[in-house]
Amino acid sequence: MSDDIPGILKDAESKMAKTIDVTKEEFSAIRTGRANAAMFQGITVEYYGAPTPLNQLASLQFPEARTVIVTPYDKTAMGAIETALRDSDLGVNPANNGDTLRIVLPALTEERRREYVKLAKTKAEDGRVAVRGTRGNAKKAIEKLVKDKEIGEDEGARAEKELEAVTKKHVEQVDEALAAKETELTTV
Repeated sequence: MSDDIPGILKDAESKMAKTIDVTKEEFSAIRTGRANAAMFQGITVEYYGAPTPLNQLASLQFPEARTVIVTPYDKTAMGAIETALRDSDLGVNPANNGDTLRIVLPALTEERRREYVKLAKTKAEDGRVAVRGTRGNAKKAIEKLVKDKEIGEDEGARAEKELEAVTKKHVEQVDEALAAKETELTTV
């Protein structure tokens, strides 16, 4: 077997694994019944004219399942943090007591749960598309090796078969993560 084939397959597998990690991370940002830090990952605050991640400006505490206490490190950023939270897609209205912001996440309605399941399915499809895109690039690289006569057609066919197996494994991982998230979202 050509030296290039294992490298192509290994590169494709590592990119697919990263895609799985990103997809799972995106799933963790979708709200379930409990508050968690991942929900606040994508929130940025306008701080001295620069968009700054919330976790760099404040600490988050979770005293109860649906309660979050946001404590800014710099009290002058309180208003900007409050605005960023209110404008986020979390659908929350933080209560400002001067020192901290208290967020009580509303209970998820059946309709909201269905929206979140739909969002999770969209993110899963994005993950599958990314995995298939990686497969396509690797397949082109293998086909180029065959075309340039660096490897034989049999070797190319074996490599493509191996690539398909790797792709199938990663698509199944996306599907498993989606199933777990759907169960998490629909369980009241």
